[in-house]
Formats: sequence, C-alpha cells, structure tokens
Amino acid sequence: MRIHSLSIQLVNQIAAGEVVERPSSVVKELVENCFDAGAKQIIIEIEQGGARLIKIRDDGCGIVKEDLPLALSRHATSKIATLQDLEQVSSMGFRGEALPSISSVARLTLISRTAEANCAWRVTADGSEKNVDPQPDPHPLGTTIDVRDLFYNTPARRKFLKTEKTEFAHIETLVKRMALSRFDISFTLNHNHKEILNLKVAELERDKERRIAEICGAAFIENAVKIEFAASGLELTGWAGLPTFSRSQQDMQFFYVNGRLIKDKLVSHAVKQAYQDVLFHGRHPVFVLYLTLDPTLVDVNAHPAKLEVRFREGRLVHDFLFTALHRSLADIRPEHMITQIDTIDPAQPEQLSEHDNEPKPRFTFTASHNSRPPQQSSLPLTVSESIRAYAALYPEDKPIEHQPVETSITTPNIHPTSNHPLGYAIAHIHNIYILAETPKGVILVDTHAAHERVTYERLKQQYQNGTIPSQPLLLPIKMNVTSAEAELAEQEYEFFMSLGFELDRSGPETITLRATPALLRNIDKEKLVRDVLSDILVHGLSHRIQDKTNQLLASIACHGSVRAHRRLTIDEMNALLRDMEQTERIGQCNHGRPTWIELSTNELDKFFMRGQ
Repeated sequence: MRIHSLSIQLVNQIAAGEVVERPSSVVKELVENCFDAGAKQIIIEIEQGGARLIKIRDDGCGIVKEDLPLALSRHATSKIATLQDLEQVSSMGFRGEALPSISSVARLTLISRTAEANCAWRVTADGSEKNVDPQPDPHPLGTTIDVRDLFYNTPARRKFLKTEKTEFAHIETLVKRMALSRFDISFTLNHNHKEILNLKVAELERDKERRIAEICGAAFIENAVKIEFAASGLELTGWAGLPTFSRSQQDMQFFYVNGRLIKDKLVSHAVKQAYQDVLFHGRHPVFVLYLTLDPTLVDVNAHPAKLEVRFREGRLVHDFLFTALHRSLADIRPEHMITQIDTIDPAQPEQLSEHDNEPKPRFTFTASHNSRPPQQSSLPLTVSESIRAYAALYPEDKPIEHQPVETSITTPNIHPTSNHPLGYAIAHIHNIYILAETPKGVILVDTHAAHERVTYERLKQQYQNGTIPSQPLLLPIKMNVTSAEAELAEQEYEFFMSLGFELDRSGPETITLRATPALLRNIDKEKLVRDVLSDILVHGLSHRIQDKTNQLLASIACHGSVRAHRRLTIDEMNALLRDMEQTERIGQCNHGRPTWIELSTNELDKFFMRGQ
C-alpha cells in the first residue's frame, strides 16, 4: 500500500489507546485539569462504573469561548509554550492530548465559563476536531465535562472493561489518591446517584490527618511518624507508618513529587532501604509522602500517562529520601511512644475506628501470628557490660534493694517526675519478659529482642566510627565486566577503598579485586562486587556492602544478646531499660519484631471495670 495520512479522528483514537485505558484514566485526566484550573471544589458523578457516564464539575477559572475549539484539538494547551517551559513543568497536564483523545472514544460535552463572561458556552466533540460550534449555557463559573458511552465506537476495547463494581473501585481508589495530594480542594464522588466520598477542604494539621484517616483508615494516622525533612534544595513531608504497623501488600504507599502521584523504582528502593533494618520480613511499609523540589530537577514527560518521572540527580534524591526516612525512624524514642494503646487486629490494620472522629497520635504494636523467633545462642552470656555503662550514665539512680524475684517482689519508688520513660523493673516474667512500672502504667519488654537491638546498634556505631579494616587477597580476583562497569569502578575507586575494597581497572572490560573488608571475608566476593556495580549503575548508589555488613553484625548481636529463659536480676533489667531509652530504632528487634508494649492505667482500669 502507498503511504498516506491518517484521519484526525483515527489519530486521536490511537492516542486514546495510550491515554484512556479504562474509565479511571478519564477521571485522572479530567481531575488533573481541574487542579490546573485552580479549582477549590470538584464534584465527580459516575454511572455504571464510568462506562455510561463520567461527569466532572469544578469551580476553576474556566475556558474562554474562543479557546473551546482549541481545547478539543490535539497538542493545544495553555500550560507550556516553549522548550524551557517543558523543562520546568509545574502543572499536572501539559501535552494537550486528553480531551481530543477522550472525545474520539466517547460522547463528550464541554461547558465552561470564565469570570469575565456573561454566560457559559457549551461544545460537543467526536474526536474529528471539526464542526465545533459553541452554544450559550447557564452554567456557573468553572467547567463541567460530560463523558458518555465510553468506547461506544470502539466495541473491541469496550469488551475489555471489567464489571461495573471493579471499574468503579478503580475510580474510587484513584480519587482517594488524588485527594491526598490536594488538601486545599474539596472532593465529592457519587456513583449511580449515591454519595460515596465527601471530603472537605483540610487546611489545619488535624483536618489533614482526618482526611488521611478517612482514606487510609484511622489506624494509619495513629501509627505514623510525621516527616519534616529538608536538605540540598529538597523537602520531604508527610507521614510514614511505624515499622510495627505494616502490610502484606504494597497497597498503602502514596508518594507525590511536586503534587503528582508517581510510582518510581528509585523511590521504592530508597524507602525499602530505610525500613530494611526494622521491618518484619515479608511485610511492606505504609506511607503518605510528599517530595518537593525544583521542577527543573525532575522530568515529568517520561511516561504517556505521567505515572513515572525521571530525576536529573537520581543519586542525590535517593540519598535524601533514605536519610530522611532512616533518621526519622531512628529518632523515635520510648518517650515519644508512651501513650494509650488501642488494640488493633494485625490482620486488618486499615480498619476505621467508628467512634474516633478526631485522630490522635497513638502508638500500637502489631505482630504477625506466624512470626518465627530468631535462633537463640546457647552461650552463657551476661549483661555486665550494660550494667557498667548504666552506672556511668545514670549515677543518680541508686541500686534498689530487692528480695529474690522468685519469692517476692519489692516495688521501687516511682516518682511522677522520673525522666525514665520505660520506668523501673519489678519482675522477670517466665524468664523472658521484663515487667516495669511507670507513672502512666506498666511496660512489658521482650528481653532478648530488646537487648538484641541495643547490641546491634552499638556494634554498628563502633563499625561506622572506625576505619573499615581491609584484608588483602592472597590471589587477586580478575573479573570480566562491561565497559560501563569497568569505567564506573575506575571513577569510584576512592568510594570502594573507603568501604574496604581495593578495585583496579586492568583493561577496557576487566577489573581486578585485590582486597576486601575483613568482616566480609567469608562471602562470595566476586558476586558482591558485581551486584554493587549493577546497583550503582541502576540506582546511582549501592547499599549491598552495608547490607552484608549489617547482616553479619545482626547475627553477632542475636547470638550475643540475653537468651530467653535466663533469669536477670533487677539491676540487669534496669540497665537494659536505660540502654533501651538511649538506643535508636528500639521499638523493633533486628528481625522486625516488637521489643516492648505499654499498658496504661486507663487500660488496666478497663480490664477490671474500675470506675464504671
């Protein structure tokens, strides 16, 4: 066949294949236009899961009459004009493809009015970009877009739509995610004339938390750390779930870049690394996070549906996200967490509290019922080192005289002004759990898990403070790699040396390993180097060496910590409590299990129906 030009309508239908996957895709494009129009109220009406009707109304700035035909034509937009604009996009949309693509596969009506106009104007479109004749309409300030009979003229694509329930579920999920990005806008979502969502404008912090609770569940906001971190022109804000509040799926992870919801491998990698040391295996963290940076440092034109972005300084962004989350989780101390506890079913952490309209920051421990305890050491270890450290740090705390715990318990004198959030030990229950009394209730501590975290953090600190000892190889290892990997090894020579690796480039596609960290002498050195090089090429940096080191340190800590069923004295228990109060990430052991829980006096009263 001879080469020929495609019709405009067919071109738009081809474009619709990229932009309009299902009804929720239409909602996404139109709601983003509402954002760009400066809307403060968005009303979304859906019928039959969006297959019959998608109607979206906003109170934004509107479109002038003369621009309505252009709004329905391809590559026409008010948001960019030059290449420089494209390189620093601050709007949600900018390609000018949404409306003509949608109109080519549905019956579209556009009604809009600006503040200066005497009336609104209505146009209809079929994707041909012809015969667009505006007609007057009594519509108020803003815009309404009515999309009916999606895929009516492309029956093959209509067959791919799922059930009405499934398609609306996608729309509801999308609207919730978009509502998390703009607290300054109210959202109303109706399905088949029934109100599903009604989210008010949230300006105050407590109102924002209430919206998050409506969308993610009250349990999330009760078990989240507020994130506020800024450095190098980057800012990260939002909420990150505590490690003990996790999910079996990645279904409660919301990440926004300059207000745009994205899914990015670099971001996922940074978050995973930040939680690696504290999250139970097989679980996934929950978070609602907002990254703000200069628009010139992020390319939002990397995906047809704008779901992915490309960072110009990927390594900087990765390091920043990892540091922000890692430090925020590490800085949690017992005094930040000791409050009243709500009991939540670990299998349903997303449940809403029916009687709690005002989310309050609370701390809840949950754990998997199928958790496998870490392997215990059989060595007769003690915590005498901790006792000496405790005595040096807290000389004002005099040892408390007790009778043997097996026969009787003497309660220490607890002062309301005590600066020890974990209180003072009064018993070692079943030779496993420390029972401590505080002014607000009682604390239960898993002795082995807590001491394991204390030991692990101490080992890591010692390792990081000193130079990493390097061990020369008796026989250097020569490796064939790609030219990119060889060049990277040459460029990052000092980086590898700082980690204890001596790595030389010995040819265009050859490198030679001459020394490795002494601590990692028993691992597959060649595989580790190849994995690290691959990580740096893909992610801009690597944590494999640190991960391997931490795994070994964690193993040492586990075997070097107090074993279960070993009876501790009161002094030893108090020494451990004091260490816990000074230790980062003390809420979880190295395997992600909780180390302690609190029972407040209010909860104890409820157990025995006191005051009722």
